[in-house]
Parts: sequence; structure tokens; C-alpha cells
Amino acid sequence: QVQLVESGGGLVQPGGSLRLSCAASGRIVSVNSMGWYRQAPGKERELVASITSGGSTNLGDSVKDRFRISRDNSKNTVYLQMNRLEPVDTAVYYCNAYVINKDSASGYYWGQGTRVTVSS
Repeated sequence: QVQLVESGGGLVQPGGSLRLSCAASGRIVSVNSMGWYRQAPGKERELVASITSGGSTNLGDSVKDRFRISRDNSKNTVYLQMNRLEPVDTAVYYCNAYVINKDSASGYYWGQGTRVTVSS
């Protein structure tokens, strides 16, 4: 099967930075699009940023001037660099990827989530 494992969340003060990582592993042939979603308490899950295997990126309006998404295709890993964090960025961040796997079960996979708390 395929697993997505996130890391890098935590508590940070307003104005600070965090870097999230998400590594895909398992019976993988290739990883197409990868992205980050977040879900704040009482709100729906929303797209934060996405990146294609070719490196084209898409960022949400609320983060495009502060966050950057990148990936290392050799490691099937996607990163989210978050700068100038604000309390409204507090949420659980989920990694998402479209994976072509070896068991004919290709599709979107999700990580377990990593919590980001922005507070003084």
C-alpha cells in the first residue's frame, strides 16, 4: 500500500516560521500532484497549496505571499515553508497526493495530519 507521513508541525509565535514535510512511501510507481490542505476547528478542510510533478504550483489567496510549496521527486516528498504565520493559520495540516501504485489502486491518498498552532 501507500503511506503519507507528515512532520514539522508544532507551536509557533505569530510572525514565526515552520516547515512541514510529507513523504510518500510504499509500492509506488510515481507520484503526480501533491498538496497541503488544512482544517481549522469548526471549519471545512481547505486547499493551502499544491504542486505538480513538473513543479507548477498553486497557492491559496490567503497564503500566497507567505507560504511556499516545493517537492523532491527523488524522495517523493513535498514541503510547505510557512513564513509570517498568523493565528488564523492554526489548523491541522494534511498532506495529499495522487499516487500511481503497483497494485492497480492508484488514487488520492491522505496523511494523518500534523497540528500547527500559532499563538503567543
